[in-house]
Amino acid sequence: MTRLEASVDSMGTTFSVVLYGDRHDRMEEATNAAFAEVQRLDSLLSVHRPASGWSEINRLAGQGPVAVSPEVFKLISRCRQYSRRSQGTFDITVGPLMKTWGFFKGTGRLPSREEVAAALTRVGYCHLCLDQAGRTVRFDIAGMEINPGGIGKGYAVDRMVGILRRKGFDTALVMASSSSIYGMGAPPDEPRGWKIDIRHPKRPRRHSAAEVFLQDMSLSTSGGYAQTFLADGRVFSHIMDPRTGYPAQGMLLVSVTAPRAIDSEAWTKPFFIHGRSWALKNKPKRLNAFFCEDGPEQTWSWLS
Repeated sequence: MTRLEASVDSMGTTFSVVLYGDRHDRMEEATNAAFAEVQRLDSLLSVHRPASGWSEINRLAGQGPVAVSPEVFKLISRCRQYSRRSQGTFDITVGPLMKTWGFFKGTGRLPSREEVAAALTRVGYCHLCLDQAGRTVRFDIAGMEINPGGIGKGYAVDRMVGILRRKGFDTALVMASSSSIYGMGAPPDEPRGWKIDIRHPKRPRRHSAAEVFLQDMSLSTSGGYAQTFLADGRVFSHIMDPRTGYPAQGMLLVSVTAPRAIDSEAWTKPFFIHGRSWALKNKPKRLNAFFCEDGPEQTWSWLS
């Protein structure tokens, strides 16, 4: 059996494929088709491309209904469902808060309470109006923005997996960096599935906090260590609580496994914000979660 490894940079990260098969030419064709799908999604969903469909929504939806493609409408509708089920902790309208805190450009700054309050007036999934009959999107508050950052990579991974399956392959590892991963089947040398290390949040380059084997399953991780800054003696992370306008506290890392990468990615932030006790009562079926809680003694636990 032949092994092929390839990667491409897109959507602000690196997408990689490890694929097993019998014919290298067919493997290469399937991998290229999967990468082409990622590039298509980047041109459709990127908020950094003025001509993308997502950017058009942000420009025009505050003025009136914007007609969108069936794919974009379905994706935004799914995002609103996640928002409702997570009690508002998953929210694609969080963009104004991320900009206020400086995380949109990856730096970070401590805003004033007045700045946070002003940004909060332009955040809230309840202000995202969808008309299924006309397939339109509208904001009922001016200055709102939607951002697919909390779901786009997982959606892209699922689309890549679907392409590889349609091309006749059933053994592959598809990764959007380390944030969203899907293991198809099991590699030849490991019947339990694809072994993935969950990085230690305090020492991510040297140690792992746990390991998981993926077999027709996805894994997504949100860690407060990914983007942080220090101000007034406190560490602030990029994982924002859309209800309060402030970064979530008390959790270092959450990883979620699910049959689809879009689900595992979407649920990492609500679990990160709400914590383990809330997840225990509200976790959807077929999802498992790994929690690393902050404090004098770090607590590690799986919830299945």
